[in-house]
Amino acid sequence: MRTNVYMLTILLAFSLFTTSALAKVIHQERSMYRNILVEDTGNLRCLKFNVKSKKTNQSCFLKSDPNRLVFNYTKLMFSGMIVNTNPSRVLIVGLGGGTMSNTLHQLLPDAEIENIEIDPAVIKVARQYFSFFENDKVTSKVVDGRIFIKRALLKKQHYDWIILDAFNGDYIPEHLMTKEFLEETKKLLSDNGVLTANTFSISDLYDYESSTYQSVFGDFYQVKSKRQENRIILATKNDLPSKAQLETNLAALHDLLRPYDVNILKVFNSFTDKQDWPENAPILTDQFSPANLLNQ
Repeated sequence: MRTNVYMLTILLAFSLFTTSALAKVIHQERSMYRNILVEDTGNLRCLKFNVKSKKTNQSCFLKSDPNRLVFNYTKLMFSGMIVNTNPSRVLIVGLGGGTMSNTLHQLLPDAEIENIEIDPAVIKVARQYFSFFENDKVTSKVVDGRIFIKRALLKKQHYDWIILDAFNGDYIPEHLMTKEFLEETKKLLSDNGVLTANTFSISDLYDYESSTYQSVFGDFYQVKSKRQENRIILATKNDLPSKAQLETNLAALHDLLRPYDVNILKVFNSFTDKQDWPENAPILTDQFSPANLLNQ
């Protein structure tokens, strides 16, 4: 069994990093915000954005096994379910191919899932090429994430799980990284609410971003893989639960998530609350947010 899993991992890694010459572009368009490509490489289909003259994968799935999650960072996002195992209202900022939304709907069919995406072309492509699923429980809206959250606050809405995934590999919009934005987002969380944010793991921005999250949420967990790819910041509305408290939720989640190739025990072992940034790192604010200059 271990040999089969190992071979699948090797084959998947080869598919992800194979040369672009082997990829077939099946859709390409220029939206208001970016160049969008959909590429097939054998069994693998990927949504890509052209950023800084290179193409970055936003969402991928295996055509023969669409339930199996491809990206490691997507699997780490499920750290949020260790804190809240059965969220009834979920907000996702940044759609990509809709992989996270589709998976959550299968896991939590009674949950309300709202997807926020600024680019209508991304929603169209997700529907057409990645089987992004919508119904009375799963919705999508074309709106800037910051504007949506401000409006949701005025409506006194609350969410059990907020997923921030407006990260394209090079860039997170500056106005979605500031202290003021995170304060607004925190107010949207229910009392047992959890936030998971797909963020940078290596750049000068790391310290600034970490300090900003700490200024709003206090202690938080970082969820990282040894590959030094993306990191997930996991924060809560109220006091951060200890790892000992969270261990009680692992058994129920293990069997639930395995069909999606999510090893929740491995995800849990990636948790760290160690502060690895300077105490005096500057905080990003609406008046001071040089995110793009720092991310070099």
